[in-house]
Amino acid sequence: MFELKKIIGSLLMPLPASLIFIFFLLLIVSKTNKKSYVLCFSSVVTLWLISTPYVADFIITPKEQSISLFAPQQHKNVDAVVVLGSGLHPNSKLTANQQLSSTALARLVEGVRLAHKYPQAKLVVSGAGFNNTTSSELMAKTAQALGISFHRIHQNPNAYDTADEAKLLAPMLVDSTVVLVTSASHMPRAQDLFSAQGIDTHSSPVEIYGFGSAPFYRQFIASSYVLQAITAYTHEWIGQQWITLRRMLDSKAL
Repeated sequence: MFELKKIIGSLLMPLPASLIFIFFLLLIVSKTNKKSYVLCFSSVVTLWLISTPYVADFIITPKEQSISLFAPQQHKNVDAVVVLGSGLHPNSKLTANQQLSSTALARLVEGVRLAHKYPQAKLVVSGAGFNNTTSSELMAKTAQALGISFHRIHQNPNAYDTADEAKLLAPMLVDSTVVLVTSASHMPRAQDLFSAQGIDTHSSPVEIYGFGSAPFYRQFIASSYVLQAITAYTHEWIGQQWITLRRMLDSKAL
């Protein structure tokens, strides 16, 4: 009964419910234009499949497993913990942590955890923003609320993308022991860009999905959460292709 309730509840979520509705509409128009029907039907099925944990497990899990996890027992000293920026929702009525996106919060919590483990290390928070509010400012305020002293926090508020973050932080981080905190999907590209600026980093990824561990009754149900993960990894793949193209045209680029 519990699993049946979960299955029905999952199918009633916006993404699967919309796809099911579209599927039945396609059945109604299937006799009028078979070629269009086949193309539309294939698109719906494809979107459903890439939104399931079963398919995401094949696409994402190997990439997650290739990323090294940070092992504190192997590193006695760390000079800087660098938390890369993410989304924000400026609203003066909210506290700093409430204005950060879930991704930014996940990254910051890991950064603060490591900052407590290495009390001599700087906590570097990065990211620009808008409406006179930056991601780095919000993360700095949240880190202070979580017990990190103001003098240990270094903000990098002028970085609009990862390439900017690496370039602007290079003068401070070159020849330092650096732990880089960002989403698992973003980690390979981020480390590549930091390495290009002469910064060696140890990865401490967050937002590791582990779709293979999802309950069987959810494996084949489309989910917006899964689609969001697939979108994140697609975004990173496109970003990496862009870097490769830029470097082909200019070896000094990025």
